[in-house]
Amino acid sequence: MQVLQLKGLSKSFGGLAAVREVSLEISPGERKAVIGPNGAGKTTFISQLAGNLRPDSGSVRFAGTDITALPAPKRARMGLARSFQITSVYLEFSALDNVALAVQANQGHSFRFWRPARADYRLREPAEKVLEEVGLSSRKGVIAANLSHGEHRQLEVAMALATAPRLLLLDEPMAGMGPDESQRMIALLSRLKQTKTIILVEHDMDAVFRLADRISVLVYGRVIATGTPEEIRSNAEVRKAYLGED
Repeated sequence: MQVLQLKGLSKSFGGLAAVREVSLEISPGERKAVIGPNGAGKTTFISQLAGNLRPDSGSVRFAGTDITALPAPKRARMGLARSFQITSVYLEFSALDNVALAVQANQGHSFRFWRPARADYRLREPAEKVLEEVGLSSRKGVIAANLSHGEHRQLEVAMALATAPRLLLLDEPMAGMGPDESQRMIALLSRLKQTKTIILVEHDMDAVFRLADRISVLVYGRVIATGTPEEIRSNAEVRKAYLGED
């Protein structure tokens, strides 16, 4: 069974067609990248997958279930997580507290702020495991406001992982990073790709070609090509529309 099936997905804003007749399938364990120039429709596309935007037409099936009409919270409970959407990053809380709260939310408990989540071993232990997975174990006690930009993005990924997702949507995880931070994030995502099904929207072509099994190219809301990194590199239409003739 495919993890995700998109058929004829379309979305317009007034007279602007942001996404046009997109059909894709994501297999279990696949790392799919979606690339395209600014204004290609990538944000609209991933927002429809996450449930923040409802398509004008077409369908979204997740693990065999039609979720086209489901809002983002219900999709999240089914196991679909979007990294930048994890908005419960409390800058005054430590990295461990933030991830423990994400674990708590995933387990269906209420947020009991008067009893720190880190005090509950049922929350603390899985939170510490996730922080170790993303390379923030040594920073678990640091207040989130004092983390670097790159560490903050790592924390967002950690919080997404704390929800035990079946599909991880990563919307430009390298945005705003310097070279060293980008390399650390690529190393993190390289480790994750051994065990997670991932859709990656990213402008960093080094990251895309190093991480993705298959790449789809969006231009003016349409998928103009889908293939392996090698096939995309050698595609004349893609080079002309996005990668550059050279």
